[in-house]
Amino acid sequence: MIAEGLISDDSDCVLRLRTSIPAAGPESRRARRDRRDERDGRHAQLISWWASERRDLPWRRTRDPWLLLVSEVMLQQTQVDRVVRYYEAFVERWPTPEHFARAALSDVLTAWQGLGYPRRARNLWRTATVITERHGGRVPADLNDLLALPGVGPYTARAVLAFAFGIDTGVVDTNVGRILARWTGRRLTPAEAQRMADELVPATEGWAWNQAMMDLGAHTCTKRDPSCGRCPVQPWCAWAGSGQPDPADRSAGVSTRQAPFEGSDRQARGRLLAALGTGGIERADVARTMGLEHDETRAERLARELIAEGLISAADSQLRLG
Repeated sequence: MIAEGLISDDSDCVLRLRTSIPAAGPESRRARRDRRDERDGRHAQLISWWASERRDLPWRRTRDPWLLLVSEVMLQQTQVDRVVRYYEAFVERWPTPEHFARAALSDVLTAWQGLGYPRRARNLWRTATVITERHGGRVPADLNDLLALPGVGPYTARAVLAFAFGIDTGVVDTNVGRILARWTGRRLTPAEAQRMADELVPATEGWAWNQAMMDLGAHTCTKRDPSCGRCPVQPWCAWAGSGQPDPADRSAGVSTRQAPFEGSDRQARGRLLAALGTGGIERADVARTMGLEHDETRAERLARELIAEGLISAADSQLRLG
C-alpha cells in the first residue's frame, strides 16, 4: 500500500526516465556503471562522515510516529535549539494522539508560547483528533493519508515515513534542497528536487541518509559561507569552486528570507496570544496589548484574523485563548 502510493506519485517521472534510456550497449552499460559507482561513493563518504558528526537530538532516539510528527511540526520554520525544550515538555505531557486530542486548545496554545506560528499548534491538535477518530489512534503509514492531515505537507509526510516507518523516501527540507541544487549546479523545480532526493536514498538506509543530509546542510553546506573544503562529498558538487552564483537561491525546498519580526503582524499577534495565555482581555484593550495603540484599525483586523483561524474566541466584550 505504501510503496504503491509512493510509486504512483512519480510514475510519470519514472516513465520518462525509462523511455529516455538508450538501448543497452557497451557504452551505456559503462555509463550506468560509472553512475552507480559515483552514487555508491557519495553514499559511503556521507554516511562515514555522519557517523562522527551526527547531532544528538531527542527525536532521533525514537521511532514513535506520533512523537516524530510532533517534532517535525515544531521544526517547521523554527531553529532546532529552540525546539528541543518545547518538544520534551510536549511529549511528556501529551505522549499519544489521544492525550493531545483531549486537551483544551487554550492549554495547547499556552504551552506553545515562544515557538511562534501558533496555527501549527492548532493544526497539530486537529490532526490528533483525526488520527484518533479515523485511524484508531495510530499515525497512518500512507503518504496520501498523511497529506490529508491538517497542516501536514509533502516534507512532513515524507519525514514521518522515513523516520518513523523506515520507508526509503527522500526528505527535502531547506537544508536538503540547498544541497541538491548545489550538487546539480542549477535551480530545481519541486518535482526535480523530490525525484532526485528519492533516487539518492540508499536501499534500507532512508533513516540514516536523510538525517545525514540534514546535518550536512546544517553544519557544512550552510546558506552562508559553506565549508566546501571540509565537505565529505565535495568531489560530487557541481557548484563548489565554480565561482558561479549560488543555484540554491530560490530553488525548490529552500526557504526564503523572512520579513523582519520587529513591528510585524506576527509580533503583534504574538503579544496578544501571550497575554491571553494568562486570562481574558477586554476587546477595548486589544490595541494596547498588541503595542498598536496608534493603529487600532490594524489591531482589530489582526484580532478578527485570529478569531477566524480559531486561535482565539470572542464572548461579549472579551477575548479568550482558543
